[in-house]
Amino acid sequence: MIIYGASGHAKVIIDIIISQDYDSIDFIIDDDRSINKLLDFKVTHDLTQEMVDQIAVIAIGNNLTRKVVANKIQRLFCEALVHKSAVISENTEIGKGTVIMPNAVINSASKIGVHCIINTGSVIEHDVVIDNYVHVSPSATVTGNVKIGEGSHIGAAATIIPGIKIGKWVTIGAGAVIINDIPDFAVVVGTPGKVIKFNTIKNE
Repeated sequence: MIIYGASGHAKVIIDIIISQDYDSIDFIIDDDRSINKLLDFKVTHDLTQEMVDQIAVIAIGNNLTRKVVANKIQRLFCEALVHKSAVISENTEIGKGTVIMPNAVINSASKIGVHCIINTGSVIEHDVVIDNYVHVSPSATVTGNVKIGEGSHIGAAATIIPGIKIGKWVTIGAGAVIINDIPDFAVVVGTPGKVIKFNTIKNE
């Protein structure tokens, strides 16, 4: 397996890969040539012919960068990586390249897109639909029948009440409580959550 990215996020992904009993981590790749080692693994900086048939996961926390890299490398991505402590209903759909962190909970009939991050201790309740490249941060709670658009970031310990629709490329601040639908590109903070500005996303 190839890991793209050598940040702190990649360290947790390494733990997940080990917990899933994959045969090996074959390569870690990062564009930053000042990074040569991550934990006990060597970091390389270029794709080579021997990597062509390897499955891959993107270990990049930034949602837009993760999308750009996924579209650029166009290779065989792994199925969802799920930490052994996560609790996931059998009635969920989870896209390729998505990473489910320790102690996350995903309940029945939820659908999660490709290359998402469902972070440590977050809760995804029943019938939630999460589009591609979304990051649900640690201890966030997404209650039933919520929809979250592509590329949105749900901050740590944020709460979204049932039935809410979150647009694409939205940023919800840590600890915010979302009680109304949120438009595309909005930045939302506070309790209850209020829109304070709008993101400018290029090439989204």
